[in-house]
Amino acid sequence: MKAVEITKPGGPEVLSVTHRPIPDVGDDEVLIQNYAAGVNGPDVMQRKGLYDPPKGASDIPGLEVSGTVVAVGKNVHKFKAGDRVAALLTGGGYAEYSVAKEDNVLTVPDGLNLVEAAALPETFMTVWLNMFERGQFKANDIILIHGGASGIGTTATMLAKAFGAKKIITTVGSREHQEASLALGADVAILYKEEDFVDIVHQETEGYGADIILDIIGGDYVERNYHAAATNGRIVQIGIIGGKAKNLDLFPMLSKRLTHIGSTLRSRTAAEKKEIITQLKENVWGLIRSGEIKPQIYKMFSLDEVQSAHRLIDSGLHVGKIVLTNK
Repeated sequence: MKAVEITKPGGPEVLSVTHRPIPDVGDDEVLIQNYAAGVNGPDVMQRKGLYDPPKGASDIPGLEVSGTVVAVGKNVHKFKAGDRVAALLTGGGYAEYSVAKEDNVLTVPDGLNLVEAAALPETFMTVWLNMFERGQFKANDIILIHGGASGIGTTATMLAKAFGAKKIITTVGSREHQEASLALGADVAILYKEEDFVDIVHQETEGYGADIILDIIGGDYVERNYHAAATNGRIVQIGIIGGKAKNLDLFPMLSKRLTHIGSTLRSRTAAEKKEIITQLKENVWGLIRSGEIKPQIYKMFSLDEVQSAHRLIDSGLHVGKIVLTNK
């Protein structure tokens, strides 16, 4: 099969299209002929040599796919050849075929095509885990979402609106992103290159701050988040694309009684991921079927154009998700 490998840590140019054997399907696994694969931040971190795959996972990047089941293991009972599915992977999505644990495979929800379905598992599961389970988001919370135009940011904005946020504040990098974020439901979209998000959050909340902050940035945002948060606020660290936090003053975290937590999805067990999928089916699938929420697709690339796809995600110019297709 055609697949993408990382030849060495570096920029998009280190991604190379090659050929690999079609993976064997295990007893509790499903073999999928991939139609599309989502491009995500963890793929970029892996490409740079900053995020190694878990033990036993494929070295091929790609954590979410959609496609058609072509074979199942002897212990698989929920799926059969010919089923249209989406799946969460520990790796291997940038290829023509991939394998996934049965419990981490889902039937494509009504209302989505296969391209949209490929942008569903990793992003929606990450947001549900971090915003609702870890961050304990609830109706009438004020939420600050960094990277409001990203796949994570657009998804979190839509879900915050659907679940009754009191105010949704995002940070974005351009006027185009600002307009897109507001259209998806943000009440305020801060141009972080021109405005101080701490000042704007306090202005927009009359000094109260944000009850919950979702942060994919890290770096100097960590300390600034402490100043933007409300007393007893929750800060959930989803990514660290801005690097390490340096010269960090922890006193605001203590004085405000803040909770700062972090997590990754990739290293969780198949059983833990199954539980997140169950929560999504119960709480979000209805919103997808009704058309109220759907993955935001910015651009599609063929597998052969993987370097171009990564140049785009590195640029930060996209709104929503970038998808690789095998068609």
